[in-house]
Order: sequence, then structure tokens, then C-alpha cells
Amino acid sequence: MSDSESEIVIGIDAGGSKTRVIIASLSGDQIAESVGPGAAMAPGNADACANTIAAVVVAALESAALTDVVPRVLYAGVAGTGRESEQIALQDALSRMEIADEVVVETDASIALADAFGDRSGVILISGTGSIAFGRSPAGMLARCGGWGFTFGDEGSGAWIGRRALSVVAASHDGREPETTLTGAVLTAAQVNEVEQLIPWALAADREALAALAPSVLAMAMQDDVRANSIVDMAVEELVLHVRALARKLFVDDRAAFDLALTGGLLHKGSLLRKRLERRLRAAVPGATVHVEEVDGARGAIKLALQTASAIA
Repeated sequence: MSDSESEIVIGIDAGGSKTRVIIASLSGDQIAESVGPGAAMAPGNADACANTIAAVVVAALESAALTDVVPRVLYAGVAGTGRESEQIALQDALSRMEIADEVVVETDASIALADAFGDRSGVILISGTGSIAFGRSPAGMLARCGGWGFTFGDEGSGAWIGRRALSVVAASHDGREPETTLTGAVLTAAQVNEVEQLIPWALAADREALAALAPSVLAMAMQDDVRANSIVDMAVEELVLHVRALARKLFVDDRAAFDLALTGGLLHKGSLLRKRLERRLRAAVPGATVHVEEVDGARGAIKLALQTASAIA
């Protein structure tokens, strides 16, 4: 293979709700971009996850008329790959497709950290379909907090908020709690007509379906629904705990000064959750300085892909 056939790299940010692909030259210039369905990893779904990622990669290559070009490096940051076994399974599945000379699979938190801070110390907090805090100490040590999955973790995430909203709606329907506008909002989001119909809906719901309820909760909170506001405030407290716990691991003291970046579908600039979280952080984690720039996981994946390509060369 000639050098001219692999003068590009690919960076991928695959989460629960969407997969974003960037193609860049070896000089770092962005050539093309494509967005497709979510491709979060779960035990046993490596092939399905790889197929989704590959389809978005092909779409990006087609948009740039590069279908005959074999990328030098494909660097994918994928939600749900916190365990080495999942990383290896997905990396093997993508490698078998021969869509790049070199394939690297990391967590979505790793590529977000790379974009926010490069090799510097800092903490990244992600709240989207799932949630996790990930960071690097001044000595270079990496550590994480959270990210245990929607079944018994991912506190403060979209899926977590969705599950709590279902509990509130059920309790309100029973008369254990007062009436709430969450009932109508959740029924509409789940596309069912009666509260009882939420039982089969919830049994079949995956983390993406649960997370799809979160925007309704945030909307009702903005309309001053008491229970919706309570859920949002609980989510804020859970996310603050992630940051404090990780700060103690990385910087010894949660009052130490460190940089913090916020990202994920629920923490975009101007969102209700982000506004409340930033306000709470000022009191609960006073040493944290919130990173003002938007974090782009796919851009972080490109940075890591270029480093990998350089190391190979």
C-alpha cells in the first residue's frame, strides 16, 4: 500500500444516542464528518456495535469521495468499553472489517479528556445517556468514578433520570405522591396512553429509551413541577459526588484546585442541568474551575489518532 492510499485518520465518538465520525488529514485538517445512530458497547454486542460504527464511517468516506482510501488509523472512543474485554472484543470486530490499517478502541471518556486537556491534568464529567467522571492527576495517573451502567449506576444521567421519572409517575398514579405534570409528559414521551401501559414499555426499554424521557423531566422542571425539580436536583447532587470523589483520588483533597470540563447531551452550555450543576459546584467543590470551551469527543479521537499514526511512522 502506498502512502497516498492512507493519508487520512478517522476519529469516532460513539455514545448511546449517536455516533459521530470525523475524517482528517495527517496534518490534522478536517475533511469530512458524519453522524449516525448510537453505538454504545454492551457485553456480547461487539459485532452489532462494529456494524453501526462502520456504516457511519462509510457514510463519511462517501461524503468526501474517499471510499477507495484506507485510513491509516481509526481511533474510536465508545461508551460502554470501560472493561478491557469489551475494548478488545470491539477492536477485534472492527479490525476484521479491514476499514483501517490500525484500529484503536478506548472509552468515550478518554477521548473527551484528550480534547479538553490533552496530556494535562484535569477532570471530565459526562452526563448523556450514561454518566461518568474521568481524569488525570498532575503525575499522570488516570482514574474514573461512576460509569457502572444504567442497571445499577450511571447516576445523574439521562437513563437514571428517566427511571426516576417512571417511579414518580407510578407513585402519583397510586396516590402515594401528589399529582404531577410528569405523568402527561412521560406518557407522551413513551408514546402510550395510560400509566398501566408503562409496565410493558419499561420492561422492554433499553438505556436509550429511558434516557429519551429525560428531556421531558427537564422541561417540566423548567415549568416549576415540584417532583421534576426534585429529580433534577438529585441528579445534580449525584454528579457533584462523582467530581468530589474523583478529585480526592487524583488531587488528594477535593478542595484542591483543578480544571473540570463538562460534556454530554445533558450538560451542553445553557442546559438546565448544567446551570444548576455549575452553581452547586461552586459551593461543594470550590477548587474546581469549569472549562468554558465545548468538549468535542470526536475531535479528541482525531488528536489521539494523529498521535498513534505518528508513533507508527
